[in-house]
Amino acid sequence: MAGPWRALRRRVLTPGVSNTKLEVRGFHEKDAAARDLLETVGRSFLEGYAYAAEARTPEEPEERLEQVPRRFRGFAYEGAAMGFAVRDGLPLGRGGWTTRFLAGPAARHSYMAYVGVGWAMARVPRFRWSRLELGDPLLRWLALDGYGFHQAYFRTEKYVREQYREPAFPWPGGDHAWYADHAIDQGVGRAMWFVGGADQAVVADLVDAFAAERRPDLYSGAGLAATYAGAADEGELRAFRDRVGEHLPHVAQGSAFAATARLEAGLADEHTALATRVFCGMSPEEARELCDRTRPATAAEVPDEPGVPSYEVWRRRITAAFVTGAEVSP
Repeated sequence: MAGPWRALRRRVLTPGVSNTKLEVRGFHEKDAAARDLLETVGRSFLEGYAYAAEARTPEEPEERLEQVPRRFRGFAYEGAAMGFAVRDGLPLGRGGWTTRFLAGPAARHSYMAYVGVGWAMARVPRFRWSRLELGDPLLRWLALDGYGFHQAYFRTEKYVREQYREPAFPWPGGDHAWYADHAIDQGVGRAMWFVGGADQAVVADLVDAFAAERRPDLYSGAGLAATYAGAADEGELRAFRDRVGEHLPHVAQGSAFAATARLEAGLADEHTALATRVFCGMSPEEARELCDRTRPATAAEVPDEPGVPSYEVWRRRITAAFVTGAEVSP
């Protein structure tokens, strides 16, 4: 039983569950089944967030997180990572919660946990970002994916319908400052799967309304969400595959990332296999092998692609495997 202070902290820090309802958010509702699944994703995220908000240590929530149904467990870990990052970033935050959570309970959920830290970036003052765990040179870009998802999910009119892009995004700065917009757009594209209610035609219309140079990143994010979150059957996934045209390699890259994240966490399911078969023409295990094989040997900048973050080099290598279409079944 949580003590009074911990219970109060949970109530104060945790957003209301109504925020997960498609109707409240003004998102498209394809059908009852898709709505229920997408809303369960949101509730699972908030469940993990609440566990972190009231935890006495970063290790404490693990037992409860492991009790979340397998299909939604990764989202609970994502929410918990946000919760610990918010606690680190608050003015009276003690620091170190996120680092311990990533190294401990969330070690197998690194993809989702880094995305969760990005949600916190949208909620804590920017001058406190240095207190968040963003040290991995390769995976830290997933935090901006999380930031982009948050903005598109909660500020949909501005970031999706008005297609807003923040000028001179301040993090991480330096030689790779140019890439922040691309990483954020991957998260915006992932959120579009939710904004569009997992309706492939609505999602594609949303993405295609953006400038052509933004669509590869947006479609990559949508492919990741279609694979990891689901809420679409085989016919709908195939229709999405056929609709995206030249952007299919980017959708496949996002799908391969999603399969890798689920396999590393032990959370792959029938939908994972279906989505990678449709988008990638391979099994989840083969998609993971492709990601492992193309992953840069060093998290630092790759010598033969100066000025390009290793994370983007990785994504380009995966995408290149699908450019010829040889990896995708008819």
